[in-house]
Parts: sequence; structure tokens; C-alpha cells
Amino acid sequence: MTGFRAGTYNAIISMNSNKEAKVYLDTLGCKLNQAETEALARKLAETGWRIVSSIEEADVYVLNTCTVTHVADRKARQLLRQAHRVNPAAMVVALGCYAVRDGEKLARIEGVRLVIGNEQKDRLPEFLKEAGYPTALPRESPLAGRTRTFLKIQDGCRNYCAYCIVPYVRREEKSVPADEVIAGVKKRVAEGYQEIVLTGTEVGTYCHEGKTLKWLLEQILKETDIARVRLSSLQPQEISKEFIKLWEDARLCPHFHLSLQSGSDGVLKRMKRRYTTADYARAVSLIREVVPDAAVTTDIIVGFPGETDAEFEGSYAFCEKIGFSRIHVFSYSPRPTTCAAEMPGQVPDRVKKERSDRMLALAKESARRFHEKFLGREMDVLWEKQENGVWSGYTGNYIKVYSKGDADLTNKLTKVKLEKVWMDGVGGVLLLPQPGF
Repeated sequence: MTGFRAGTYNAIISMNSNKEAKVYLDTLGCKLNQAETEALARKLAETGWRIVSSIEEADVYVLNTCTVTHVADRKARQLLRQAHRVNPAAMVVALGCYAVRDGEKLARIEGVRLVIGNEQKDRLPEFLKEAGYPTALPRESPLAGRTRTFLKIQDGCRNYCAYCIVPYVRREEKSVPADEVIAGVKKRVAEGYQEIVLTGTEVGTYCHEGKTLKWLLEQILKETDIARVRLSSLQPQEISKEFIKLWEDARLCPHFHLSLQSGSDGVLKRMKRRYTTADYARAVSLIREVVPDAAVTTDIIVGFPGETDAEFEGSYAFCEKIGFSRIHVFSYSPRPTTCAAEMPGQVPDRVKKERSDRMLALAKESARRFHEKFLGREMDVLWEKQENGVWSGYTGNYIKVYSKGDADLTNKLTKVKLEKVWMDGVGGVLLLPQPGF
């Protein structure tokens, strides 16, 4: 296969026009990728595609890739090869960030017949039609029955942090017009969704025709009936008292994913982050002052080039002091074109593994402590699914709650009394005539 580049396509498949077109959608990476895959599912359904739940029955397999670490790259290649092995007759499509960074490499994987970059991924239905796939009458949303929906409001980043590939694969910074966002929220409310997650590469930088994220949130709360609004992530420098006061409206979920990356000022400086640990601590303090029940979650990179034992210990101690409800731990992964990839002092994999294991243990302990603070409390839970007679769902501050129950609780908000730390969350009792733990 030759001539494939990110952002291009090749129409090489033809089908019996009487056959129903079926597609399986898969996603790696961030909530923005999830939002874009959800948007693709809607567009495909509107053009007559049936979204299926297994690769075996699909005519087309689509993977929305991530390239933020070498692990994400490897996982993408594995999934693409696996899809071809499971269903050799299916057209395999790779799109997204990895397709931008190295589309030629993806195109060389056996079975991959279409590679599309970020700027053209929303044209997938058009490309598939040109490839000969039949279209049918528009279908209803393929996402019915889900409780949480993702809505992209912003894309692109200009920060160029030393370790990050994202600005190279999502170059154009742009915000979705406010009226489109609000219309999107209203549509999802009409479809029955209870919670919407507003996402983007840098959500806090949202600005369209002078309208900021604060203004957008105010309008969503004013103009829509959505039960819950959650933000995917923010930066500490975007936190102000005026902004946080919006959370006096209980529909805004008291959950702040606040990027940290390191608890060492020396490492933050080498990373080209735009804050210090003191700035970060002030932001967390302000959040907790205004929203006492807030969950603060974060990302941590261990083993950044030049990270000394003392710097890691300082980062560990800072994370312990903050008391996060969740910590997503990543071992530093050199990314092509980023300046950190060429920095001296690359940390050995063995050391990165040791530091990662310690930080993961702290993450587990921090989550347990956060959960314990809410035992005995009654909280609203949005239920998602039932397995083996046990329902699971989330509180507004992102505690995963489990409870036994026979009634169908899918997509329902109910009161639950939290009773004990259990598995990766909390076991609770439904405040209904249901057996509990």
C-alpha cells in the first residue's frame, strides 16, 4: 500500500448496494477523542449507517487513535491488526492523532485501507460513500440508553509543553460557536441524557467572539434543562474565585480535573508548564473554599528527563499533601518532535517503573481517603449499568458507587447512603425499598 498520508483517503472498496452498511467504532485516548467518536457515530447514523457492537458483524472498523505516549501508539497498532484478523473482509480505518503524526506507518499495517487526520475525520461518512458503501434512510441516535454524553467545545493547543505531542497533531486552536454548543446540549437533553461532559484540548481557553467558558457555562445553565454538566479538564491558572462561584449551581459537577504533571518546581520549569506548585496549591485551596465537596483529580508524569530522586520525592510529597481523589500516573514517554525527547538525563525505564509503582500506590491510598470522607452521607448517584445484581454509577464529585437493586436504574438519579469503601469506589444503600450491602 502506498500513497497514504494523514488527511487523505483512498476509495478502494465497493459493495453490493443492497447490503446494509454496518460500522464498529473504537476509541483510544482522551475525552476529546470520545466526544469526536460520539459525533462520528451520530453523523454515520444520520447517513444510514448502523452502528454495531462487535467487529465480527461490521463492514467497516474505525479506530480513533491517540499518540500521547508510545503505549498509546502500540495499542493502536495492536487494535488495527486485531480487527483485520477477526474480520478480514472489513475495511479498517485509522483516524485521529496518530494518523496525523505518522499516517504512512499506519497505512502499512495489513488491512488498513483508509487513514484520516484530525482535520478531515468528520468527513468519514463522505469518504465511505465514495468508497462505494450504500446509504440508507437516516437512523435514530445510536447512543440511546447511555447516561453520559461528551460534547466537544474546543480544539487545539498552542502551549507546546516540552513533553507533549498534542500541539503538533492538533495545531489549529478553535472554539465551537456558543449557539452550536447550546443546541448540542438541548439535543442531548431531548435524547434523555442526564449528564454532559464538555471537552476539548484546552477547555479553559474556550473563547468564541469574545464569549468565554464562564459565559458559556452560564448560558447552558440558563437555557437548558441538563441535570449535570461536567468539565473534562482545566489548568490551575484558569481558576478564579469569580469562575468557581458558578459551582453554586448544583448542576455543575463538583469535580475538577486540574493538570499538575509534576509536584516539583524544577521539573515543571523544564516541562515549560505555566505555573508553580504554589500556584497550583492556591487554585486547589480556592476550589475547596468555594466547593467543599469537590473532587480534584490530576495527571502525573514520572521519570521526566533529568528528574532526580529529590525532585521525585518532592513531587510525591506534594501529591500526598494535596490529597487528590484520583491520580492518573504516566511514565514519561519520549515523543518525536518534542524538545524533551532530546533533553539530556533520560531516566532509565527501571527507575520510571519504580517511581510509577510508588505513585500508583499513593493514588490508591488518596482515593481511599477521599471516599472515606463521604461515608454516612446521602448523595445523588447517576446509575449507569448493572452486573451480577449490582448497580454502579457516579456521584457529582465522581465517586463510583455500587449498590444492589432489582429495579431498572439505568440513567436514573437517585439518593444513596454511602456506607463503606468497596472495590474502586463506595458501597451504598439505595434510599428505596431495595436490598443494600
